Amino acid sequence: MSKSLKILLIEDNLIEIMKMKRTLSLLKLEHTIQEAKNGEEALKILEDKSNFPDLILLDLNMPKMSGIEFLSILKKDENIQHIPTVILTTSDNQRDLDQCYKIGVSGYILKPLKYDDYVQKIEKVLSYWSTNELKKY
Repeated sequence: MSKSLKILLIEDNLIEIMKMKRTLSLLKLEHTIQEAKNGEEALKILEDKSNFPDLILLDLNMPKMSGIEFLSILKKDENIQHIPTVILTTSDNQRDLDQCYKIGVSGYILKPLKYDDYVQKIEKVLSYWSTNELKKY
């Protein structure tokens, strides 16, 4: 049985944020999304240990702190390293992919150009994580 997820979306592009919300609405998914416009904002959100997200969706190309820098900090912190983190990016750079998996990312999804393809990918990712047993605090 699938469950509702608390998702932390770390994305600086307003259009991408709106696209994610539109996709959840279209798919009639009851997941909640908390937004952070950069890694620093996300780390502040993660200071609240009583409200950890079930899943982090992370863009790589952001101001202030790159997605890779954020991922490195996340995976070194014993309090938050357990949170599954999936990269959502336009970067098909093999070096980015290799580095993310080396750090400990849970998944790496390329954002497709066509909206229908995006919806299918997001549906699959969220379906998997909503049926997966997640660590609770």
